[in-house]
Amino acid sequence: MKQLVTGDAVVLGLRPARLPSRALAVCLDLVLVWVIYIALTLALLTAVSSLDVAALAAVQVGLFLLVLVGVPIAVETLTGGRSVGKIAAGLRVVRDDGGPIRFRHALVRGALGVVEIQLLFGLVACVASLVSERGRRLGDVFAGTLVVRERVPSVEGPAVPPPPPQWLSAQFAEVDLSRVPDSLWFAVRQFLLRVEQLDPAVRRSLAERLADDVRDWTGGSSPQGMSAVGYLAGVVAERREREARRVFAGSEGMSSPSPVPSSPSPPSPPSPLLSPPPSPSSTPPVAGGDDDGDYDGDGDGPRPSTSGFVPPS
Repeated sequence: MKQLVTGDAVVLGLRPARLPSRALAVCLDLVLVWVIYIALTLALLTAVSSLDVAALAAVQVGLFLLVLVGVPIAVETLTGGRSVGKIAAGLRVVRDDGGPIRFRHALVRGALGVVEIQLLFGLVACVASLVSERGRRLGDVFAGTLVVRERVPSVEGPAVPPPPPQWLSAQFAEVDLSRVPDSLWFAVRQFLLRVEQLDPAVRRSLAERLADDVRDWTGGSSPQGMSAVGYLAGVVAERREREARRVFAGSEGMSSPSPVPSSPSPPSPPSPLLSPPPSPSSTPPVAGGDDDGDYDGDGDGPRPSTSGFVPPS
């Protein structure tokens, strides 16, 4: 799908509507407007039945232009590109640059829509929408408009990394985390949020580099047999616990509220990336190689994060 870019070189996150949703919206609009047209025609022809044939033909043409052409144009202009059918289908008409349409856009769309949708039974509109990269019919092409989807399913990830198992959190009570920079914490947090979505080789390489950076700043070492992902999850959870204790301690110093019993946190589901360390008799796993990364430091002393992990924008 081609991205929509405004005149200021801003990429818009709009999703063009395709033929099935547009056809549903058009069918609903046509049913509604034809019901209004037929009802008004019957009422007016009964009222002016005494007129001659030319007058009756003029009344019919006027009703056709007023209802089947003027009503859709007026509705799209007043509602900013939303008709009854489009509201039901979750669609909206916008300009090519993503802005709201005006009367001239609705006029061109409505005038050409009468020809390509009603007079030609929608054949031209269907062919043009299938051929167009963004699903536009001829009215949209000449008017410079686009029909987009307003109701887009949102997929949101967790706000914070999931908590590690209890046995893992107890391994980092004495680790000095005060020297680790915030930029490294941010990189570790973003990595843990997306650890399940990464390729295993990339995940291992990034985890080992981030773990090396954290160990250099803390001056400690990983517990024997613990994976790099488990080490990162443990230090992040320990930092979060210390921040929470410091905040609560400060609030208790300003006021003395009545103590509230804390309920035990529910156990987190086991993760294959955070499995318990092997028994002493087993051989600890060998750390993965660094053939996938671009880190070229010498490993002496504390240093900022050089993992190359950049969270997605």
